Amino acid sequence: MKAIPYILIAVRFILAPVILFLSCFYGEKSRFLILALMYFGLLTDIFDGIIARKVGVSSEKLRRLDSQTDLIFWLSLGFAAYFLNPDLIKNEWKGILLIFVMEALCYITSWLKFGKETCTHAFLSKMWGLSLLIAFTYLIGFQQAGWAFYLSIVLGFISHIDVIMIVLLLTKWQYDVPSSYHAWKIRKGKNRKKTIFFN
Repeated sequence: MKAIPYILIAVRFILAPVILFLSCFYGEKSRFLILALMYFGLLTDIFDGIIARKVGVSSEKLRRLDSQTDLIFWLSLGFAAYFLNPDLIKNEWKGILLIFVMEALCYITSWLKFGKETCTHAFLSKMWGLSLLIAFTYLIGFQQAGWAFYLSIVLGFISHIDVIMIVLLLTKWQYDVPSSYHAWKIRKGKNRKKTIFFN
């Protein structure tokens, strides 16, 4: 049982190149298969954390591995969306660039301060993940951007601001910090309460 969370993370990691392969070599024919893999990947993301806590293996190592695998998984979907809808993605390049810049700022801020990448698993980041799920469903499955895409850009910007604030407020690196408010409480020396979301 203790190996299951690692297996689920490994499965999600393997899904990334599979998604890229399908989008590159099978194009239009692979749209709904890619969507199915995306939703399956989300389930592995949900259950790896739940099972890890149940069997007592939710550690820094696991959470950092989970975070980096999430990044690779969602990047693969982003590239798949581009391969399948290049013109649509090019038309929305400003919003996409904003998210890439904000993601880079999160990593740079955390590395400069703590020498480690971010691993907050914050509440707003999880909301952004759900908005990405909807946005990619529209982009990959139905070749549309619309409200789902713009919602994901707005939530992405806000959630990255929250992560940067968490990093700046913390006096030492920590994982699983739900929000900048919780980081402020930790900074003030108040008891940290673990908050369980999707993983």
